[in-house]
Amino acid sequence: MVTKRKEVKKMEKKYMERLVGKYCKIVTKEPGEDRASVVTGILEDVDYKDGFILVDSSQGLGCLRIDTIIAIKPGTKRRIEKKSLKNNDDADVGIGTLVVFIAMVLVSAVAASVIMQTAESLQMRAQAVGKQTIRDVSSGMRIIGITGYTDATKTKLEYLAMAVTPRAGSYDIDLNKTLLYLQYNNFTVLELNQQCKASACLDGGVFATLNHSLLTATNYGVIAIHDADNSIYNSNGLSVSDQVILIINLSAALSATGGLLPGEQLEGKLVPEVGSAGIFVINAPNAFKYRVVEI
Repeated sequence: MVTKRKEVKKMEKKYMERLVGKYCKIVTKEPGEDRASVVTGILEDVDYKDGFILVDSSQGLGCLRIDTIIAIKPGTKRRIEKKSLKNNDDADVGIGTLVVFIAMVLVSAVAASVIMQTAESLQMRAQAVGKQTIRDVSSGMRIIGITGYTDATKTKLEYLAMAVTPRAGSYDIDLNKTLLYLQYNNFTVLELNQQCKASACLDGGVFATLNHSLLTATNYGVIAIHDADNSIYNSNGLSVSDQVILIINLSAALSATGGLLPGEQLEGKLVPEVGSAGIFVINAPNAFKYRVVEI
């Protein structure tokens, strides 16, 4: 009888080992229970010493007692192979996508930075151009009037007295950087003579105030008519409320004729460093009645 049981166990061991690694349907029944239960999964191993089998089911890896097994039926489902992490390509695709995304963010950041810097530069440039344009348009010199002074025989104009003031709303003007252009038979450029300035007119009049010997073909003199802070005489600065008279030696500037002859025309403009220029055209009368001629 004992020999028969050993043969049965040997036979069970033989068939159980054939099922290792296969998908099986295992029917078990615990002692004292009326109903059997079914477990499906892969038979991983058989431990005859301790009397257990290892089953990898959908619920995970577990063990069943051999003496509770009623029947084992192999199935047709193949064993599920576990994928190792090193053979999984999904992570590579994700990293590649992440790299592309980071590159796009960096490119966008650089592009945004360039656009912001360009916009800021353009804004600063536009503000500078706007300020310069406003200054050029609003600033400048306005010629109030021009008076001539003839020679002793009243045959030609030897000197000009030009009354000048800044335009309304103009910035301060530096007379030392203001040029006077004369166009007759030649083109002459005159600048301020620092040694030929006066803070007021003398009793002899405008044409007797300055030392005419200091006036040449390349410079002009200045007489301050309205200069509350003495900026014209001290620093050549002409503010919006100031007024000056420029004295021009035509006999030196028009050396070919020694002055402006009757009926002749003289063109010119007064150009400050910043702002619009004051343009003038002088038409000498056909005859000079007095030495002082209003033009």
